[in-house]
Amino acid sequence: MKVKPLTVSFAPLDNERLANLCGPLDENLRQIELAFDVGLARRGEHCRIEGPPAQARLAAQALRHFYALATAPLSIDDIQLGLVELRNQGHGLAAPAGLLTRKGDLHGRTPHQVEYLKNILAHDITFGIGPAGTGKTYLAVACAVDALEREQVARIVLTRPAVEAGERLGFLPGDLTQKVDPYLRPLYDALYDLMGFDKVARLFEKQAIEVAPLAYMRGRTLNHAFIILDEAQNTTPEQMKMFLTRIGIGAKAVITGDVTQVDLPKGQPSGLVEARRILAGVRGLAFTEFDASDVVRHPLVARIVAAYEQDKA
Repeated sequence: MKVKPLTVSFAPLDNERLANLCGPLDENLRQIELAFDVGLARRGEHCRIEGPPAQARLAAQALRHFYALATAPLSIDDIQLGLVELRNQGHGLAAPAGLLTRKGDLHGRTPHQVEYLKNILAHDITFGIGPAGTGKTYLAVACAVDALEREQVARIVLTRPAVEAGERLGFLPGDLTQKVDPYLRPLYDALYDLMGFDKVARLFEKQAIEVAPLAYMRGRTLNHAFIILDEAQNTTPEQMKMFLTRIGIGAKAVITGDVTQVDLPKGQPSGLVEARRILAGVRGLAFTEFDASDVVRHPLVARIVAAYEQDKA
């Protein structure tokens, strides 16, 4: 039996608001199509939705929601972030107070993101484990920037293991610093986005921000610092223990990683997996586990992650 399409009519009709909703060449509508796996066809102020009834109703709800917000042009970012928040309506999100960054509206958009922010603020060591696109690194850097701005720490230290993902580090041009810089680029990008290029450059000059490969951490004690270990799934158990024992007085650490994307040599255990098992019962630590529902990227990314999780199960 063929499912009857659902029709949404926008009222009161406002052509400017309708144009803001649809975006250039109806690109915003395409994002909603992808998010709910439905077909959208618009004629004037009427939009026909074809697909499973439950998905069609959700798409209709999204269309009405964004039409109400479309007093100004809506970017693709507005649509994609709004879709994440719509997906998590009803979870009673109680986000922590705003973080002091350049992004005035920065907050957790899913229950796990809110839990993660609360854990970072309440614990000296926090683990964020889950797939790409869930905001693990970005939110950790935001908390580090917030702590620096509030003078709760004297500096930010960002590190990650320089492990090749199918490529050979030795064949990259330049000295060691230039070789590892591409591996640290996501951390730089988050800093620039949250603080601005000029301010980050000044803080680098003052050594208030340090970005270094994990190997440089051995033998150090990091006091009054906010330390982030990114891509921690690519640490060995020995490296993870070494990192965790670097944490000094007045320091806070966040460890992030995706245990499904380990690039270590075959047979080499992941330090992140081992830490999750060994430290699960240790007081003062917090673990936040993310999944596909927390992905804050293109709508297709969440479906790709979910497909891989389903195949693994």
